[in-house]
Amino acid sequence: MRNEIQSRTEQAIREKVFPGCVIGFVKKSGDREMFPFGKLTYEPDSPKVVGDTVYDLASVTKSIPVASLALTFIAEEKLQLTDKVTNYIPELQNDYGATIQDILTYRVRGTRLSELSHRTCEEVRMHILEHGFDGPAGERVYTNLPAYVLGLVLERVGGGSLAELSHRYFFEPLKMESTTFFPSPSDCAPTEIIEGEEICGVVHDESARVFSRARRTVGHAGLFSTAPDILHFLESLLQGVHPAIVEGGQRGLGWQKAEAWFMGERWSEGAFGKTGFTGTSVAVDFRRGIALVILSNRTYPQRPADAASIHSAINNFRADTADLILR
Repeated sequence: MRNEIQSRTEQAIREKVFPGCVIGFVKKSGDREMFPFGKLTYEPDSPKVVGDTVYDLASVTKSIPVASLALTFIAEEKLQLTDKVTNYIPELQNDYGATIQDILTYRVRGTRLSELSHRTCEEVRMHILEHGFDGPAGERVYTNLPAYVLGLVLERVGGGSLAELSHRYFFEPLKMESTTFFPSPSDCAPTEIIEGEEICGVVHDESARVFSRARRTVGHAGLFSTAPDILHFLESLLQGVHPAIVEGGQRGLGWQKAEAWFMGERWSEGAFGKTGFTGTSVAVDFRRGIALVILSNRTYPQRPADAASIHSAINNFRADTADLILR
């Protein structure tokens, strides 16, 4: 398997899918392997990727830790799927009776957060609360807004910031010592060059970056981590430490149910995972007792032309890698 993973990854680096990545997998038994490849950038003198390279997880944040916190609070009876969002955010206008389940399953829509990235974090917050949703919950439409709103709910239920809650529930107990919303840039792979500025050590997502620069956390992006730390979290799922998270993931509550475009063809029924725009992804096959992580910075130095396509080069790589690991 190692040789096949190496061959596929070296092909991706040659094709400039990303300058480097870390791939890791863990089994229910605790056995794990990890493979770092390539460099932090395409420059000849760029440092090599190592197992502990810190990557911007992008939208993986929506699942680890945000949806996982929500599912944990539900298990602790601090929250219910049928609760209305306004039970916790009474100042939210135009809520249309949306429930916690509606936002966990992305069934509400409203202002695109990227359109607010030129505003201050307080202006963004007030706009979302005053505008609310565009209408009643409907078909699943994946946007950042539901996860942002869920983050506000969790902070009120948990009585702390998302960073504080995440450390209390997951990062400290699982010894995820390199996982943080506020990393040192010197530890991180850069994500993009925008108007001459290299984005490194601050979240790539434009709207989340507004909050991060004010040292505030949001539910839709912002977490940084390493492959070993993510494997600690995934191993805890496989070993039944957090059964509510596994059950929720299998139901698509804050997670993505397995699909071929990012998890290949070999997954078992009930598998789930999450992808991130920067080139990160996790996948959990609970039935077979194996989970995997891919961390990369595929947006460097500029996001690719196929960035929004499910048939993008990074998704082909994710699917191929999953097939190699899950066979």
